[in-house]
Amino acid sequence: MEKKKGMSTVEVVREIVAPIAEDLGLELWDVRFLKEGTHWYLRIFIDKQGGVGIEDCENLSRSIDKPLDEKDPISQSYCLEVCSPGIERELVNKEHFDKFIGNSVKVKLIRPNESGEREFIAQLIGMENNEIELKKQDEEIIKIKKKDTVYVKLNDFEEN
Repeated sequence: MEKKKGMSTVEVVREIVAPIAEDLGLELWDVRFLKEGTHWYLRIFIDKQGGVGIEDCENLSRSIDKPLDEKDPISQSYCLEVCSPGIERELVNKEHFDKFIGNSVKVKLIRPNESGEREFIAQLIGMENNEIELKKQDEEIIKIKKKDTVYVKLNDFEEN
């Protein structure tokens, strides 16, 4: 598959993998293509109601192996990893934020905010125009641009 003009490797892989994941009853959570040391990794995160098991990862890996080889969207060699986003999953796109409105999230900022905080826990109110709206534990409502965060993750484990 030729990369369409303006499409990233991740977008091309997403286009190939999404329908296959759906056919297997899985949700394609995220796709990442990154270099760690001297090796390239294609990480495909999947989810489903009730959670993902090792069999789900194996089934998708086997099902996408041939289409990825045939369409060859990645020129260099890489390691394919299919995995679950985990309990404390990172919220990446608008659909993720919409799905978890009302949940507790951990936020890590690139730079400290006006209060000097770089990390905090808050309740997710929503996301519009790449701006995340949160209610902090002191009930203060704040808005943060997604690009100013290192991550926003579900906070399933309350800190004592």
